[in-house]
Parts: sequence; C-alpha cells; structure tokens
Amino acid sequence: MIALGGAALTQGFALLGFETRPDATVEDLEQVLQELLRSDAKALVIVEHSLAEAGGPAFRRVRAEGGRIVISEVPPLHAPADYRPPVEALVRRVLGPNALEKSL
Repeated sequence: MIALGGAALTQGFALLGFETRPDATVEDLEQVLQELLRSDAKALVIVEHSLAEAGGPAFRRVRAEGGRIVISEVPPLHAPADYRPPVEALVRRVLGPNALEKSL
C-alpha cells in the first residue's frame, strides 16, 4: 500500500500504515510504478488527482493492464467537491447524461 500526493494527504495515509511519498512528483509516481512492474509485486497505489492527470507511460500501462497493481485517485484536500473521477464520463456515455443526477 503506497500513497503519493501532497504532504497533508499522505500524512493521513501514513497513519493507516501506507508507505508514503509526500509532495510526490510525476517522476516519483513513475519510479514507484516502474519498480512495482519490475518486481511483479501486488500493490494498492493511492494517487492524488493532479498526479493521475499528468501520469506518464508506467501509469498508463498499469491502468491499461489492471490486475495486480490497483491505482485509486483521491481528490485534492483543498477542493474535494471539484473532483470528478474518470469513471463518471464512462457512466454518462453508457447510461446517459443524467445517470448520476440525484433524484428526489
């Protein structure tokens, strides 16, 4: 279990027992993922949204392959309400533009 992102975000994950990379860069993310790919390790990798948006080749490879390395995005602490997970666009394309609207 590894968490990469801002220091405030990763501090919380460290309390949960995650290996953390505070104030991680895209290069840090790529390095971690390349090491995991080489080692055939299983991992849960929590990534702050801004890193996921800028992810490089190893990030795209892990996302495309799926399986033993799972990447989950988390919203930035300063603007959680602005976060839209990538799966929302897929759900809207498949189920229609109002699929995620709250019903009363």
